Amino acid sequence: ITRGQSSPEVEDPSVSLFREYLRLRTVHPDPDYDAALRFLDRIAEELGLPMKKIEVCPGRVVSIMTWQGTDPTLKSILLNSHTDVVPVYQEHWKYDAFSAFKDAEGNIYARGSQDMKCVTIQYIQAVRRLKAEGRKLMRTVHLMFVPDEEVGGHKGMETFVKHPEFQKLNIGFALDEGLANPGEAFTVFYGERNPWWITIHCPGSPGHGSRFVENTAAEKLVRVDVQNQLIKLSKSKIIKSLNMTMVKGGVAYNVIPAEMDVSFDLRIPPTVNLQEFERQIKDWCKEAGEDVTYEFAQKHMNQNVTSTEENDPWWIAFSSACKAMNLTLEKEIFPAATDSRFIRAVGIPAIGFSPMNRTPILLHDHNEYLNEQVFLKGISVFERLISALASVPASPDEA
Repeated sequence: ITRGQSSPEVEDPSVSLFREYLRLRTVHPDPDYDAALRFLDRIAEELGLPMKKIEVCPGRVVSIMTWQGTDPTLKSILLNSHTDVVPVYQEHWKYDAFSAFKDAEGNIYARGSQDMKCVTIQYIQAVRRLKAEGRKLMRTVHLMFVPDEEVGGHKGMETFVKHPEFQKLNIGFALDEGLANPGEAFTVFYGERNPWWITIHCPGSPGHGSRFVENTAAEKLVRVDVQNQLIKLSKSKIIKSLNMTMVKGGVAYNVIPAEMDVSFDLRIPPTVNLQEFERQIKDWCKEAGEDVTYEFAQKHMNQNVTSTEENDPWWIAFSSACKAMNLTLEKEIFPAATDSRFIRAVGIPAIGFSPMNRTPILLHDHNEYLNEQVFLKGISVFERLISALASVPASPDEA
């Protein structure tokens, strides 16, 4: 037994498979997607499921394993996961971020251990168990593996939801990634904040650094009171997060710049009137100077949220299955952005859920890890959830 195994017993095959997947370097800026596709091809063969591959953009392939239901006319269940992971700063890691090292407590350290290679393998192993039990599910289940989620999803899910092959899947309900919860509860995400990335351009009078020049770009930059205005709004809970992320301008100590730019990252809850909010930004710019302008690098306007009402059939199935397992759920709006936003934008209900409780939130962080027992429990959770969702009775519009 190698050093770092949590016990002398033989490792659970699901854990071994998880660690094997974590070792694939699907890391930006140059993810090895081919390695992931080969791995998934092998799994599809083991499960006896057909695998379809759709190249949505050059070099960007969405792959889908399909477990056909006993009534394929009904709307299907989508289990979505992304194959890519964010970069690492190896000098800040205790172990090699792609070695999937397991310590004496059973914590598995690797980039993607929480975001979201755990969920991919949990889906796969849950389906493997259900099939091994000889279960037949009423609704068809699709396991979808998408690229490029970590760089905005433009060459992945955002493009694929408009593709004819996506329409053919006839999806009624989707599961996608969530976040760990440090407490006993499990967090469930039914909507997302809209990410707005905005740059404000402040032109001004240039000149020599030795002169006193009025109406400079820097003056206007200081007058752009967006930061203070936004802080007020965040305190009043109108927006959830804002950060000044870039300031640009200037070429030398003794040259007053002709323009300065300031950029912000805003995350706006789905309850905010976005048109009104943009008008507010326009007013702030005007107050700073007539020639101060703004532009968006990213501006999401989709405000769809998934119903968690007590009479919603999908939510009934999801929450009842969790209740049967004595899981406490905490409903939240997702703080960042996932592929769920593109699924909801085309009118499909989606829940973000990664069954990881008693676990610090470490996505994108150094020393990202997941404990093997938490990982294994997640497989059982998905086994129940998939079974429950695929058994939701036909709605009147499906009958």
